[in-house]
Amino acid sequence: MHLKTLALTTTALIAAFPALAQDETAQKTSTLDKIVITAGRSESAVSTLAQSVVVIDREQIEAASFGSTDPTDLISRLVPGFAPSNQTLSGASETFRGRSVLIMVDGVPRNTPLRDNSRILSMIDLNTIERIEVVNGSSSLYGAGATGGTINFITKRGVEEGIRTTITTQASAYTQDIGNSIAPSVSANVEGRIRQFDYFFSLSGDMTRKTYDGRGNEMPSDAMIGQGGSDRTRQGNMFTSLGYENESRRFGLSFDWTYLDQKPDWLTNYSSNPISPDFNSPYTGERLKEDSKYFTGTFTENDFIFGTLNVTAFYNSIRKQSLFNTLSAANSFVYGASNGSTVVSPYNQTILKSDRAGINATVNSDLDFIRDGAKITWGADYTYDHTTQERVDGAAVIAPMTQNQIGAFAQLEVPVTDRFTLQGGARFDQFYLDVEDFTRPSGIFLYNGFRVPLREVSVTGGSFTYNSPTYNIGGVFDLTEEAQAFANFSQGYSLADIGGFTRRAGANSVADICATYGSILAAYGCGTGAPNLNISYANIAPEPALVNTYEAGLRGDWGRFRGTASAYISTSDKGTSFDATTNSVSQQKEKIWGFDLTAEADATDRLKIGTVFAYVEGKYDANGDGKIDAGEYLPNNRIPNTYKINLYGEMRFMYDIMARAEVEYLSGRKQTSQHLPNVTLLHLGMSKDMGKSGKLSLGVRNVLDTYYVNPVASAVRGAEVPGLGRTVALTYRVTF
Repeated sequence: MHLKTLALTTTALIAAFPALAQDETAQKTSTLDKIVITAGRSESAVSTLAQSVVVIDREQIEAASFGSTDPTDLISRLVPGFAPSNQTLSGASETFRGRSVLIMVDGVPRNTPLRDNSRILSMIDLNTIERIEVVNGSSSLYGAGATGGTINFITKRGVEEGIRTTITTQASAYTQDIGNSIAPSVSANVEGRIRQFDYFFSLSGDMTRKTYDGRGNEMPSDAMIGQGGSDRTRQGNMFTSLGYENESRRFGLSFDWTYLDQKPDWLTNYSSNPISPDFNSPYTGERLKEDSKYFTGTFTENDFIFGTLNVTAFYNSIRKQSLFNTLSAANSFVYGASNGSTVVSPYNQTILKSDRAGINATVNSDLDFIRDGAKITWGADYTYDHTTQERVDGAAVIAPMTQNQIGAFAQLEVPVTDRFTLQGGARFDQFYLDVEDFTRPSGIFLYNGFRVPLREVSVTGGSFTYNSPTYNIGGVFDLTEEAQAFANFSQGYSLADIGGFTRRAGANSVADICATYGSILAAYGCGTGAPNLNISYANIAPEPALVNTYEAGLRGDWGRFRGTASAYISTSDKGTSFDATTNSVSQQKEKIWGFDLTAEADATDRLKIGTVFAYVEGKYDANGDGKIDAGEYLPNNRIPNTYKINLYGEMRFMYDIMARAEVEYLSGRKQTSQHLPNVTLLHLGMSKDMGKSGKLSLGVRNVLDTYYVNPVASAVRGAEVPGLGRTVALTYRVTF
């Protein structure tokens, strides 16, 4: 059934693409010639890939950012399958084709799979990035996490002889209250080469102050409960990259340090509509903090006996502290001040600590003895992961976990004919998980307006093993020299937030609470059963979620016109969803389908126009009867928009002036009880290149100061969160 659906869709796509005449002078470099490394762990031209990909180069990063320093904002507008930005530090509900996304820097994952924390993408410093490679669909080539897609940030490195320094300064503000919102940003990059050595050093810092919606109302600091907002922050980034090349070999070292803190003035009122600052309740907790360090070493040998060898070793020291929050209808479970107490603990905020280290070896071997152009990419990975999460007073809130992962993979590519290339591969991962015994702290559960005290629960850990074999197969057919049709089947998997399940031990739902506490909570309707305050991890352990993706599409570059269109279906028997109304996590059967389109045309030699379009919808087995019924749509925090459209134009004027305009439309969603409204936004940007004197840029986001409800932020907890009002950013960059 899946193949029939995709075959019909592919036929429609082929018919829809125009038979455009070639224009040899329109573009010197075809987009199909772009080289990416993320799709297959080896260098491949876009035209040879059986998946749909998006490559965002440095020129696009600068032109389309409109003064925003958040990668999420940029990617959400240029990548069709990625959800719109929720406009906070968190990546909550920012799904990729309705599923999870693997985020990497130079091929090293930044996710924390044992305890999912979505504050990743917004922490990456765009000043250090040369390009962004995005691969759509599920994949397991880099391990767990890429059930919806993969985003890989490729960092800069020194290229030219001598020293090259770039200084960037920026001031941004909300026009509703410039005086209280104006905020500075500055960065300095130094790069160059000295014979065989190359270096790149970057230091940046920025801050934010008050933020406002389109009506001039001050925005809340913590709209999504503990995860932070976009106001009152201080951030610093330091990045260093060193390289040495000697004939066929290259050695590389890099260090990346991200520090951020946020100190709200007020708690957040989650009962107001929309969510707003609670000006009657000063914030009393500790700051939100990010203090993460990433070390990476690389080695490349182009004359390896089996081809080209790439080895990457890494160590990630990740520290993420959340904000203090209180009990509310939107946050129905918090930690108590003492065992059996209904008073919220003053330490009701946590610190996630994740130490991850590993080594990856990849070999690219030619197989010309099979057929000219045939090749295989193969290798092995090892990852060590130790993850804990504690309250700020040191009490563990999840079972401390240590996991060792060993993976092996192979990816084969064979040109079957001059016009058809077959690709396929497999990966096998073996996991060894140790879960320590721990005591889940006492909590308070809000049930029908009553504060229900939940006593401590003991969780017995243990040692567990599991594995995940995954496969993929695809093909590319050259329709002409300018266009290809492609199709693929791929599998990816995620580890289903193991820590999240232990954090909710005995309190994952009303039924779970009654089964755990029994007669202790008889007054609240739990019956007279014997309580069971000792739980084994083996009884609550989630299973890895295996996702199957079927995709077919077209892409082409006819000089003045270029584009990619693809349709997909993804299925899973163990998909994971969070229910905001009950504060619970569950696994069930799922099916998601959608369509992605990117198209761009050179209307004239000076004017470029384009569009990014995405449609996605999905259902799941909501009632647990083993089948997906009509009306069982996935919650909004998985799919916050049914479709989105971004229309843009870029004009180059005389005197090195460039202007860009975008119209962004988000459909919202009305498939669940929470109806998310649609929104249309206008963004404008202009820059003047002054040669040696630098470059001056002006960016205006939400030009019309439209008041709207942010559908992605509102989907996280089922409460309306306003979107950001008009923002103006003035940027000056000089290189010498």
